[in-house]
Amino acid sequence: MTRQTVRIAMNGVTGRMGYRQHLVRSLLALREQGGLDLGDGRVLWPRPLLVGRRECALKAIAERHGLDPVADVSTDVDAVLADESVDIYFDAQITAAREEALTKAIAAGKHIYTEKPTATGLDAAVELARLARAAGVKHGVVQDKIFLPGLLKLKRLVEGGFFGRILSVRGEFGYWVFEGDWQAAQRPSWNYRAEDGGGIVVDMFPHWEYVLHELFGAVRSVQAQATTHIPTRWDEQGKPYDATAEDAAYGVFRLEGGAIAQINSSWAVRVHRDELVEFQVDGTEGSAVAGLRGCRVQHRSATPRPVWNPDLPATGSFRGQWQEVPENGEFDNGFKTQWELFLRHVVLDEPWRWDLLAGARGVQLAELGLKSSAEGRRLDVPELSL
Repeated sequence: MTRQTVRIAMNGVTGRMGYRQHLVRSLLALREQGGLDLGDGRVLWPRPLLVGRRECALKAIAERHGLDPVADVSTDVDAVLADESVDIYFDAQITAAREEALTKAIAAGKHIYTEKPTATGLDAAVELARLARAAGVKHGVVQDKIFLPGLLKLKRLVEGGFFGRILSVRGEFGYWVFEGDWQAAQRPSWNYRAEDGGGIVVDMFPHWEYVLHELFGAVRSVQAQATTHIPTRWDEQGKPYDATAEDAAYGVFRLEGGAIAQINSSWAVRVHRDELVEFQVDGTEGSAVAGLRGCRVQHRSATPRPVWNPDLPATGSFRGQWQEVPENGEFDNGFKTQWELFLRHVVLDEPWRWDLLAGARGVQLAELGLKSSAEGRRLDVPELSL
């Protein structure tokens, strides 16, 4: 086997997602398994180059994971992009910094892989897709949730015709994010400042766009209500600040084909679910409830006849009437799985559809969701093209 090294500049690895999911659980995990077998006698060996503003933090990460704290660390993004040995630029920075960095990376001829949202507005997101296409570089956007076990099982049901005609999708996502006064918040304070690119609509609607698009059909209209339930929070220094971005959003989406999706997203809700996110899909032939890992079904032939009687207690468990969907295979980390597909796309030119235009659809839905909430009306979602 021949080892082929691919140099990946990773900007934003001092953040939670960039470090845990992309560096440790994806690229370093690939190295631990001996690299990515391309199936043609070559093994692809990812070599991360950690990029950011805090050199000490970057060096500490490099030393912790056996990377070179000098050769594999840089605080000079421009120098990294000018380095001909760098093949791919990855971005997990805050949204406000992403557009400029991606534009520079495309101009430098680097392949692009990025977290979402890809930009702070639709025009900029579409322009990034145009620039990448014109430059002839490969480009991809992280769409991790469709690679999770629960949604992979759900996709298997959709493709197998289990549901018949799909009628509706109902999603519940969220958890309580501590305000930061008496307990430290689990999310950074910029998430709650609109001027810094924060807000749950910008954060989560791009996820809902690709989940709905990939599994059930393109979103054709949106009606949303975004709100700030917790108006004051405390930052990382323990100082109070005004939450200028919404912390909850309630959306109704009409899908291509006629199905209706309703998804609630909240950082001000206490969890009474099996998982932090769950989707219930109802169809003429059956229903399913899927989370991040599990998926349960109830077929038409096994649907009980519930009787509404408020004067008598329920005598059975409604959850117990559902059947668990079997694993039928091994599921790897969703982020790692998509990284592997993108690397194969770059090196082998294998098919790939999760590109910057797909990322722009997520920005579009977030932008229209906020507009819908502000104007109090339903808005159509135009189809994007370059």
